[in-house]
Amino acid sequence: MRNKLAPWVPTVLSITRAVSGLVFMAHGTQKILGFPVGGHTPAMFSMPWTAGVIELICGALIAIGFLTRPAAFLSSGLMAVGYWIAHAPRDFFPVNNGGDAAILYCFLFLYLVFAGPGPLSIDGIRRRA
Repeated sequence: MRNKLAPWVPTVLSITRAVSGLVFMAHGTQKILGFPVGGHTPAMFSMPWTAGVIELICGALIAIGFLTRPAAFLSSGLMAVGYWIAHAPRDFFPVNNGGDAAILYCFLFLYLVFAGPGPLSIDGIRRRA
C-alpha cells in the first residue's frame, strides 16, 4: 500500500498546507476584520489583536505557499505561546482548556517548517523556475 500512496505525498502535503493556512487565516479575519461574525474584536495593538494580524498574514502566506517556512515558523511559535498564555492556565488537559487546536496548529506548522510547502505552491513554482 505504501508504494501506491507514495506518489501522492507531495500533493497531499500541498493540500494540507493550503487548507490549514485558510482555516488559520479565518481566525485572523474574525479578530481583525470581524468576519465571520461571532467572535470578539480585540483592541488594536493588544496581544490578541497582534495574534490576529499574524494569523491573517501568515495564514494567507501558508495558504498560497509563499514564504511558507518563515510564516509557518512564526505561526508555530504563536500557537505555542498562545497555548501557554491562554489555554494552559485554565486546566492541565488540552481537551478541557480548549487548547487542542492550538497544539495541533503548533505542530502542523512546525512540520511545514521542515517539510516545506509541497509542489502546489508559489514557493514550489519559484523553486522549479
